[in-house]
Amino acid sequence: MPMSQIEIEHLTKSYAGADAEHAAVHDLGLSIAAGEFVTLLGPSGCGKTTTLRLIAGYLAPDAGRIVVGGRLLSSPQVLVPPEARGMGMVFQNYAVWPHKTVFENVVFGLRIRRVDAAEARARVARMLDLVHLSGFEQRYPSELSGGQQQRVALARSLVVEPSILLLDEPLSNLDAKLRERMRSELKQLQRRTGITFLYVTHDQAEALALSDRIAVMHLGRLQQYGTPREVYRHPANRVVADFMGLVNLLSARIGAGGNGGLIVEVGPLRLAMTLPPELRAGDAVDVAIRPEAIRLEPSAADGPGIRGRVEEHNYLGNLTEYVVAVGDLRLRVQAGPDADLVPGSEARLSIDAGRCKVFAASDASHSN
Repeated sequence: MPMSQIEIEHLTKSYAGADAEHAAVHDLGLSIAAGEFVTLLGPSGCGKTTTLRLIAGYLAPDAGRIVVGGRLLSSPQVLVPPEARGMGMVFQNYAVWPHKTVFENVVFGLRIRRVDAAEARARVARMLDLVHLSGFEQRYPSELSGGQQQRVALARSLVVEPSILLLDEPLSNLDAKLRERMRSELKQLQRRTGITFLYVTHDQAEALALSDRIAVMHLGRLQQYGTPREVYRHPANRVVADFMGLVNLLSARIGAGGNGGLIVEVGPLRLAMTLPPELRAGDAVDVAIRPEAIRLEPSAADGPGIRGRVEEHNYLGNLTEYVVAVGDLRLRVQAGPDADLVPGSEARLSIDAGRCKVFAASDASHSN
């Protein structure tokens, strides 16, 4: 892995009235390599935006430090101002000036830095071409779509050639179709520029689509830091499993299997899984079963399986989602778009136990 560009060590930040245990950010540690696209992901109040503002220099930490390129930028004793950090920032509301044209918005940072006028024009032209806004130089924000305004904000941040770009939920104000298109454009832009992107979102699909690595946060604490595949397929704890997409989270118990082995007993289900070594027969656990890890067929299908009854059926275009009752359990199952089981019909299920995860029932949201 390339040398770390951003080092966050034991970072803690509390707001008035909160103790360290309930800090907005608590003892956070992250290493981000140069040129990576890293996403801070979590629900509202998890500390992701506070972390971004600490990195930007808008807030001072109560404890810990932030080092960028070997240079100390933040600690309780040191706070380098935002304008001296060599970073760009794109906000949720774009923050483009409505009374300035596209060109004037983008060139603003260069004029503040007293860049030669001819060079500034050339850099603005290159940047507008990069974000596909060539020919829009004399338009005002009111004459642009939401996606175009977002690209103006990106161009304004990138034209000053920051080594790091911070993005605080920049797509949340766009409609679903435009948000999907802008995700693709953002990823391509980051690859073309090679700039380190640090991105904040609560949208799991966005994080999975964009990121080299994802830092999942909850109640101010880091829960897991890994690639999109790692955090989705191998969640570190119940909190991550529950937050990363659809999942069946079920109470279970460890039972004795054949040949002295152990199995996971989930109501009428018996799952032979690889278990953490500390678990013993009789232990209470939670098991996470993704909907796509369950295969669903009509009950007349040959072969072994688990019998259930379809209770709900939702056609979603690219897939069909079912709720299937197995005894007292209710399982969410995803099948291909051609599946056509109607509510009330009998079905047969098989579960890929290798794609399921088990957590101790005492697994807490403060896990690291």
